[in-house]
Amino acid sequence: MVAAVACVVGADAGAQTLRLTQDDLQKRANGVLALMSYSIVPDITTSSLSIGGGGSTSGSSEFFMTQLGGGDTISKSVPLYLEGVLAGSRYDPTFVATQGTESRNIPTKWNSLSATGGIGWDFKLTDELKLRPIFNVALGNVTSDLRAASWYVGRQTGKDVTFLDRGSLNAYGLGGSLMLDYEHYRPGYEVDVELRYSDIRLKSFASSAAVQGSAIAQSANLWARYRAPTGITLLQRPLRYVLELTHSEFLGDQRGVLGFDRLTSVGAGLELDSSAYDVIITRTRLVGRYVFGNNVSGFSVGLAVSF
Repeated sequence: MVAAVACVVGADAGAQTLRLTQDDLQKRANGVLALMSYSIVPDITTSSLSIGGGGSTSGSSEFFMTQLGGGDTISKSVPLYLEGVLAGSRYDPTFVATQGTESRNIPTKWNSLSATGGIGWDFKLTDELKLRPIFNVALGNVTSDLRAASWYVGRQTGKDVTFLDRGSLNAYGLGGSLMLDYEHYRPGYEVDVELRYSDIRLKSFASSAAVQGSAIAQSANLWARYRAPTGITLLQRPLRYVLELTHSEFLGDQRGVLGFDRLTSVGAGLELDSSAYDVIITRTRLVGRYVFGNNVSGFSVGLAVSF
């Protein structure tokens, strides 16, 4: 993908070609998949992530990611667990291409889309504790904003610009997760705690030889939520306040790629119960969160619904 960007610049400079080294291409391809690995595992700390100045990747300028997902067990009698995640990200790296003693910066913009599905089974350890192994499969695609520009350059110069063949990286991932799910529900309050370890291996396919790569999405996550009535009644049900704590440790190729090894999130919000009415949505939660880790900190607002 980045090799073809160099070809576009070369066409504009009188057929002189600036090249990137094969080692740099391989590192960038692996780096793109490492960034994608943040989006294929359900994680509150990275469900909405925007970083300016871009971490440890030399020349990077911006990274943005958003994630939408959910999961649930079908029923107590059929403890089949299903989950799914859709995510999109944008990354703006800058490459340095060389030709002899000449060098030139090549800004690029990459967009990533990914989808992850999971199927698992709940093994009841106690009345409130379940062990949940999950099989995960993921698909992802990375494209460059310069695809349209390369088509225009090819039309104007009459040259065969092959960026359309190399401007896309496809990846698949296979792996699994192991989760401990603790649910302690009482009339006056509710406690949920989940401890999850995920290991998903990403590998490119049907992509240009210049952008073949692989990455390991490996992380451990602790998530806890406490809910209790505020004393206010809305929609014939108590309005609850919500407290959350999430901590994620990134163990695979995610570790350090954006300048941090772990993220912690603390949040508070409100939950509206609409189960008294004949509607699909039974609960709606609005939670504000403060996220912090090595060299990073920020705020987010999350909206979630239960069915």
